[in-house]
Amino acid sequence: MAKERVLITGAAGFLGSHLCDRFIQEGYDVIGMDNLITGSMDNIAHLMGKENFEFYHHDVSKYVHVPGELKYILHFASPASPIDYLKIPIQTLKVGAHGTHNLLGLAKDKKARILVASTSEVYGDPLVHPQTEDYYGNVNPIGPRGVYDEAKRFMESITMAYHTYHKLETRIVRIFNTYGPRMRLNDGRVLPAFIGQALRGEDLTIFGDGSQTRSFCYVDDLVEGIYRLLLSDHTHPVNVGNPDEITISEFAEEIIKLTGTKQKVIYKDLPRDDPKKRQPDITKAKELLGWEPKVNRQEGLKITYEYFKSLDKEKLFQKEHKDFEKYIVK
Repeated sequence: MAKERVLITGAAGFLGSHLCDRFIQEGYDVIGMDNLITGSMDNIAHLMGKENFEFYHHDVSKYVHVPGELKYILHFASPASPIDYLKIPIQTLKVGAHGTHNLLGLAKDKKARILVASTSEVYGDPLVHPQTEDYYGNVNPIGPRGVYDEAKRFMESITMAYHTYHKLETRIVRIFNTYGPRMRLNDGRVLPAFIGQALRGEDLTIFGDGSQTRSFCYVDDLVEGIYRLLLSDHTHPVNVGNPDEITISEFAEEIIKLTGTKQKVIYKDLPRDDPKKRQPDITKAKELLGWEPKVNRQEGLKITYEYFKSLDKEKLFQKEHKDFEKYIVK
């Protein structure tokens, strides 16, 4: 009997590669798709050659064809870090619009259930705290972050349109800050930026006064939430993240303690429209999916730190993260 097949876009990325692992573990045949604009083959090298995994090097913003039957599609193809979507804004908008449209059409043709990866960034710089799924957000569509925020908001809209008009089986996950092995060390996000600076013996850079907050979810917890949502009957957006909120200043101190660095913290201007608060309300996830995070931040950070320490020196000393300062709008 043939195994059920699942298509995962963004498969060579941080989250996509972990999802490939999970669905292979669950007994599916997995098709990974990625154009490698931000993903890395290193993330899925351990899967190449397996009989239950195949890889398509393809941009989903173009026409998508996959032969044979598909049970599920998980759309995770998108730049997700500020350094990426500020450098490639048009591609970010296209993958959220054209890419989502193409994959919804594929799901319709294959009669497959599709889950799309949205983000807490749909809430923008929120005026409601913590953020619930019925909050519509505070987003600047023409600001520097608008290319990512609006791409994801459009993604949600067209997904719901396919659900209501074509009766397509759809799921929408709103992902909050997630971390773990396979993150890119120099992608501009606060956690890898802090750890990378500590490993290089550089001062830790906080943008803003450090009072802004984030809530970090370990990748294994996130993947579990996504898996449960896919298999659920819920069609409206669901927050998946860890509500354990911490200020950036407090987080910097945690990284200093974890890494044993002697470097100090320095402060620079906050990027325009950067959210001041970020904390998910996960009531729906608890009630509908029976899900909540299990890995505490101390445990998850230790695993992530060991992963970053294992990277070769070339990756450690790449300076891509410093380009982020060029995109600060004062």
